[in-house]
Amino acid sequence: MNLVEGCAQAKTVVPGQAMWTLDGDRTVQTTVVGVTAAKARAAVEVVTDHMTFIASPDLLLATPDGWTHAGDAAGATVAWTYARKLCRERLTISPGYDFGYFVGATCADGTVGKNYVSLIVNEEWFASRYAAALTACTGLPARLESVTRPSGYLKRDLPGFRVRVVSSYLADLVRQYVGGDPHHMRQGFPRVTLRDLDTFAGFMDGYVDGDGCRVTWGNFAGRVVVSANVPFLREWASIIGARFTPEDVKGRASRLYIADRWLTRNTYRPEQHPMQLKEASWVQVREVRPRPALGAKPFTFYSYRLEPHPTFMVNGHLVRESW
Repeated sequence: MNLVEGCAQAKTVVPGQAMWTLDGDRTVQTTVVGVTAAKARAAVEVVTDHMTFIASPDLLLATPDGWTHAGDAAGATVAWTYARKLCRERLTISPGYDFGYFVGATCADGTVGKNYVSLIVNEEWFASRYAAALTACTGLPARLESVTRPSGYLKRDLPGFRVRVVSSYLADLVRQYVGGDPHHMRQGFPRVTLRDLDTFAGFMDGYVDGDGCRVTWGNFAGRVVVSANVPFLREWASIIGARFTPEDVKGRASRLYIADRWLTRNTYRPEQHPMQLKEASWVQVREVRPRPALGAKPFTFYSYRLEPHPTFMVNGHLVRESW
């Protein structure tokens, strides 16, 4: 059982304890207000993509089409979340310029690991600005560290600055924003930054500070960003109404020019996308195996009365009692 205080056996759960459950895409807490036990001669072993657990055949599992009994769930798709991530700290993300700057700079120069987000750059002012934006939009403390990193061009180590925050929740959030893969060559455009002009302006400033610069020639005044991720730049270009022609030389980075007057083209449209992490997902039930009781000892199944949500989690799988 997935209690808020940690995993526990079904028989140890008592009234007053809090359990994890799902409310839409988010994990929430619900409280046990009653526990009953019943004996039975048969159980089922439910085998999913991520876990195997034993349950009553009448236990209900959540599917896209409603609830189905565990005994009939073979082949079904059921609601699930990573049980090992249930107890981690959840962040409240604040929209606005700082949020956009953090996402933009991360897309340009950041690294997203399994449980951390970091930025390593040569410029102290850039690292300081990134750290301040990260803290402002997430509440996580971020500080600068002096580091050295090798330069392939100069054949020697160069001094630099690193900002690194350990948070699997934030790392998963950034992956969600860019479509799942945060690699700079495969990341998608983070449309979550289109929620308002302030956020989008922060995104553009953060990305330009990482992989761009200001340019002026003739009648053009604006900025240019450089990337080999053509789909990323193409989507960005359509948002700001810019003409964009990818480099046709294999392996060469492309450039997107952002005019200072891009907003007068009236191509920007605000969009609302989830800023908080979608913690719910779906897994396949591969097999349901009957488990008859051996000898004279029957199975003991426990039922829970819960408030305010009647559902709970078994090894990350969303279930409820059959009434």
